[in-house]
Amino acid sequence: MITYKKSGVDIDKANKLVNWIKKLSPKIGGFSGFFPIGGDQFISASCDGVGTKLKIAQILGKHSTVGIDLVAMNVNDLVCSGAKPLFFLDYYSCGKLDSKIARQVITGIKNGCDDSGCVLLGGETAEMPGFYKKGEYDLAGFAVGIVEKKNIIDGSRISDGNLIFGLPSSGLHSNGFSLVRKIFSNREIKKYGSILLQPTKIYVKEVLSAICHLPSAICGICHITGGGFYDNIIRILPENRHAVIYKDGIPVPRIFGIIQSKAKISDREMYKTFNMGIGMVLIVRKSKSAEVQKILKKSVVIGEIVNGQKGVEII
Repeated sequence: MITYKKSGVDIDKANKLVNWIKKLSPKIGGFSGFFPIGGDQFISASCDGVGTKLKIAQILGKHSTVGIDLVAMNVNDLVCSGAKPLFFLDYYSCGKLDSKIARQVITGIKNGCDDSGCVLLGGETAEMPGFYKKGEYDLAGFAVGIVEKKNIIDGSRISDGNLIFGLPSSGLHSNGFSLVRKIFSNREIKKYGSILLQPTKIYVKEVLSAICHLPSAICGICHITGGGFYDNIIRILPENRHAVIYKDGIPVPRIFGIIQSKAKISDREMYKTFNMGIGMVLIVRKSKSAEVQKILKKSVVIGEIVNGQKGVEII
């Protein structure tokens, strides 16, 4: 059995570090941070990268989609709070600049910005000889959005009886690739390359549309990234609210079954590492569920909120 931890990524240790950082700066929390800019308006900001999915792009020599991943990982976090993305900045670092590769990556970033309705405002390109192996590079991104205080979605309105909606993912998105690289040979990576490099879906426009049309219907929004269902959904739950997820309601893409079979790991480990076919979760008032589903046409009901100890259960 090869777990995410055995592949080199310790989610629990990372969570402990985040909790320590929160003690230093209590305003940190949620999927993005807030800063008041006057009146009832707040800017919301997020920072993220693509992770070791970049290794897959480098093995395959295909770099046109990882820029979309970079934008998606940030703007999807922003929209969890109800914020509309305004602008994006990127950081591209390498040992020696390869202009052909850089252009592919940055074109992807621009495409991601266009898809999410924000402006690529600037960035930084850093050459650091001796720091990266030949052909390697890394990416980081920074997104800023805006939201009115009355429209902030922070999970505080989540209550017993709410339904849990899932928006389908486009695949693995940008998480779990350290485990993927541990179990797949380079030959297998090339075999499944087009699936593995499928860019992270950007949910901004459809989620903002639902918020705009039904502002009181959506009580919480969660981006399913590192930590899967267990470590992300719990971030938006109030005390005494328990999320029950029904696996039968989730349309799991075939690639996840292949990974699970190769790694020989449990369902719990899979749902703690990957998105399993659901990239974004919305907690919705039951009385408004039919109206939400008319707007989010591809959404599926995957669970419900019940009274109980704060946590996530998958059955």
